[in-house]
Amino acid sequence: MSTIDDDSDPATEVLDVRKHEGPPFPLIEEALEELPPGGSLTLVNSFEPEPLYDVLDDRGFSYRTERVDEGEWRVHIEHA
Repeated sequence: MSTIDDDSDPATEVLDVRKHEGPPFPLIEEALEELPPGGSLTLVNSFEPEPLYDVLDDRGFSYRTERVDEGEWRVHIEHA
């Protein structure tokens, strides 16, 4: 899992897929599968990953999205 500098909760995993070559969904899928109940993940992407929202809803994850900057979106995901 790629990481970036992040001052949020140190228990939160950070997955930065901005420089990943190829589709990022397999990396995101793997990170979600490994996320334990009560765990959290911050996904960093260069665009708003709207198709991911249905996947998160279907799997019972809660999330909030923020646009940090042009070209940087963060989706904060929590596993219930």
